[in-house]
Amino acid sequence: MNTTTSKSKEFEQHYSGTLSDYVTAIAWSPQGKTLAATSAAGEVVLWNDRELTSLQTGNGKSVDCLAFSPDGKFLAVGGQDGQVKIWQNTELIATLSNAPAWVDKLAWNYTSNQLAFSLGRYVQVWDADTREIVVTLNFDNSSVLGIDWRIDGQYLAISGYKGVKIWHSQNWDEEPYSLDMSTVSVAMAWSPDGKYLASGNMDRSVTVLEWNNPDPWVMRGFPGKIRQLAWSEATTKLGAPILASSSVEGIVVWEKLEDDSLGWEARVLTNHVGVINAIAFAPKSFLLASAAADGWLCLWNKAKEVSQIITGVSAGFSTLAWHPQGKLLAAGGEQGEFVVWSKVLRGQGFGRS
Repeated sequence: MNTTTSKSKEFEQHYSGTLSDYVTAIAWSPQGKTLAATSAAGEVVLWNDRELTSLQTGNGKSVDCLAFSPDGKFLAVGGQDGQVKIWQNTELIATLSNAPAWVDKLAWNYTSNQLAFSLGRYVQVWDADTREIVVTLNFDNSSVLGIDWRIDGQYLAISGYKGVKIWHSQNWDEEPYSLDMSTVSVAMAWSPDGKYLASGNMDRSVTVLEWNNPDPWVMRGFPGKIRQLAWSEATTKLGAPILASSSVEGIVVWEKLEDDSLGWEARVLTNHVGVINAIAFAPKSFLLASAAADGWLCLWNKAKEVSQIITGVSAGFSTLAWHPQGKLLAAGGEQGEFVVWSKVLRGQGFGRS
């Protein structure tokens, strides 16, 4: 366990507020002006320059996922009551009711205002411009555990038991491409450049598919199931992003080797003493943040060593999100804390840029 930090802090606390229950999800708008947060009590709030606006008060039913559309116009949330709610600015423009299904995954297309969300074994895609359901996709093997669009909006990946299925968004009727596994895909994500798809699995393995290459890499040797994945936007000298994966209280960072037959080289990051609940790379950087149930938010310089340990919640951290420009870092707590830190600007205070 390493509790030392660098002499000069990289981030300092900028704002602290509280929701009434466990913070389930947070997300910045693409323009970075607004931060949205949801709670296990059903709250939906917007934070803008230290001001909180409530879109929905607690109703006792957890809101579990949220996402802004790429243009920042729409905010969608889903949760325990089976409803998907979409706001345009602060106006509720649509409520899609799907009880008794529990909506815990949703994602916007990067190139159009199409929202994909989970309904048990199905995923529906809703168009914010026409306000209609475009398609219903049957994952079939199990409840949907992951949804992610590729950066070009052309492909929608859906994961769960027996692997990942990838649909072509220009032809929904076409049979999906299947990345077949004998296990459950617990976490799944496209790389920011759209070249790779990673799956973190129940059998303590990570699968990485290079698009248009039928032979995926499979990496093993984790202490437990893979709970989170995060890709870097920055790339190595080889032109490949770095992949971070978390399992229990450990993180493994994967860097692609020049020799395809050798695949990806692993390095293990250890510092947390509680289960890691969220990991994310800062934009255009190899700076990795990890938030855990031990009440520590660790910053890993170049995804190698701890450069700062941030505290500030009474129990554990539940989630985190980087500002689109990387100048702010937000996190939620298991007791409802909602905290924003700002990057320390050497020789000057934090501005409102």
